[in-house]
Amino acid sequence: MSQTRHQRLDLDERLPLLGIAAWSGTGKTTLLERLLPRLGERGLRVAVIKHAHHGFDVDQPGKDSYRLRQAGAAPMLVASRARLALMMETPGRDEPDLGQLVEMVRLQAPDLVLVEGFKAWPLPKLELYRPEVGKSLRVAEDPWVKAVASDAPLVLPEGVESLDLNDLEALTAWIAAWPSRWPGERFPRATAAETAR
Repeated sequence: MSQTRHQRLDLDERLPLLGIAAWSGTGKTTLLERLLPRLGERGLRVAVIKHAHHGFDVDQPGKDSYRLRQAGAAPMLVASRARLALMMETPGRDEPDLGQLVEMVRLQAPDLVLVEGFKAWPLPKLELYRPEVGKSLRVAEDPWVKAVASDAPLVLPEGVESLDLNDLEALTAWIAAWPSRWPGERFPRATAAETAR
């Protein structure tokens, strides 16, 4: 996705954000599935915002909530004592607005928000990289990448941390420390061109 004018985020000190950026097939969701329980064991409430590339529906045709949403409810909120779901049609949008999604999650006061996808948005990121996927490493072109977790040795730009993608404990520790590092990490790193000036 190309950078568009609506891509602006309020990176305030009170809500730590960390993008998990990787090409499809790298294992973002699988890794998050393994990390989230470990982060919870460390006492962190972690929200996840996931970008979906295709139309999706969490509601079932025929159910009251589906019928009401189809009739024009915007948004449609369904709640029970076990869970709640907020559903809303967003016609006319090329892509979801991450800023709006962050504001929705902010109300729940998580300790950390992990953002899966939204690669082009300006927010600090942990890039996951597997050479066998056959795609390029994004860190050189994205000054928001703060660390790269890979299963192969890499040469990274100055100031970018290298992590072992297969070391779950080290990744858990790095992400668990992110909220305390957040105030100083809310800015892109200097690019090689800026450093040469």
